[in-house]
Amino acid sequence: MALVGFMQGRLSPPVGGRIQAFPWQHWRIEFSLASRHGFPLIEWTLDHERLDENPLMTAGGRREIREIARDLGVQVRSLTGDCFMEAPFYKAEGRERGRRLDQVERVIEASAEIGVEYVVMPLVDNGRLESIRQEEDLRTGFARVAPLLKRAEIRILFESDFQPGRLRQFLEPSDPSLFGINYDVGNSAAMGFDPTEEIGAYGDRILNVHVKDRVLGGSTVPLGQGHAHFGAVFGALKRIGYLGNYILQTARAADGRDVEILCEYRDAVMRWLREAE
Repeated sequence: MALVGFMQGRLSPPVGGRIQAFPWQHWRIEFSLASRHGFPLIEWTLDHERLDENPLMTAGGRREIREIARDLGVQVRSLTGDCFMEAPFYKAEGRERGRRLDQVERVIEASAEIGVEYVVMPLVDNGRLESIRQEEDLRTGFARVAPLLKRAEIRILFESDFQPGRLRQFLEPSDPSLFGINYDVGNSAAMGFDPTEEIGAYGDRILNVHVKDRVLGGSTVPLGQGHAHFGAVFGALKRIGYLGNYILQTARAADGRDVEILCEYRDAVMRWLREAE
């Protein structure tokens, strides 16, 4: 049975006016709120700023995360590495590239300790692949990381703005036991992609889904107010037998009603799943 969770921070006040950032003051409270309102999953979010201070990156922090997750029955199965998008190793040279790859490995090791199965690497915005050279450097870097992924039993999930056929081509050479796709409903809507074509092209590699809505060529909006075709998305995912997680990466509540709005979004996803053909 598919589980519906949310991106860390969606039940906390925005940090610095950003739609997504690690909620330094409220991350513990979010676990309590998640448990109280029936959310079984939180997707961790990791920024490059203050990376080493994040609870995930300290032994004491990881111990606390495990204890809170166990006591409240809320799992952390996935992590979005915004830090990788903000400082992509395949766009650096020399020692800096090595230093950034070291960070990738430390994040993977830390993630394994708290039970994370999927680490999302966004190849969008500042992380977008802009040349064949960058793509080659990405592959070379992950050839180094692959043995660690095997030991940690973690998969890297790419989130990309490539056209469906191009994304399939990009993914084809990679080991499916180590690399997959994070499908972002809103990003695809903003790009004007056909979800049936996308999921038909690489659906067998989709292991996590981010649920949000965006207008064509524009920003995130409340579910149902953008160009995402949720019926087509959930129908196509049902046809390929997708049983993975759905993570709400939705628009923020404008009036502070974060809990109420997120519960409404969760209920909408559950309804779309039931109605999917």
